[in-house]
Amino acid sequence: MSEAPDPEVVELAGKIFDLARQGETDALAAYVDAGVPANLTNDRGDTLVMLAAYHGHADAVRALLERGGDPDRANDRGQTPLAGAVFKGADEVIRALLDGGADPAAGTPSAVDTARMFGKEELLRLFGAA
Repeated sequence: MSEAPDPEVVELAGKIFDLARQGETDALAAYVDAGVPANLTNDRGDTLVMLAAYHGHADAVRALLERGGDPDRANDRGQTPLAGAVFKGADEVIRALLDGGADPAAGTPSAVDTARMFGKEELLRLFGAA
């Protein structure tokens, strides 16, 4: 039988997820530098990279990737940060993820599938899938 999580830890994790959503790059980087896992995941499987990417924060994405964040880690629905950035039309985030090693074919739907779905030919060319 597992113990209930410490409410203070849960509160801190919530704060860190909010920093990723808000693009608070310096604070987020400081927490990761102090020992918070770069791939910290919420109850839906969203990592800090996913949250920063989905909310359009390229600098936060770069900082997390530089600290070991996984650019291809899918959430519980099979979505990757890159597919989310394609869906949102966040070009700077797309570049940051690609520069950080993201695979356009990862996830379900993949970034390639998402670009096809929305007729984003320039992204298909960028992904080598045109």
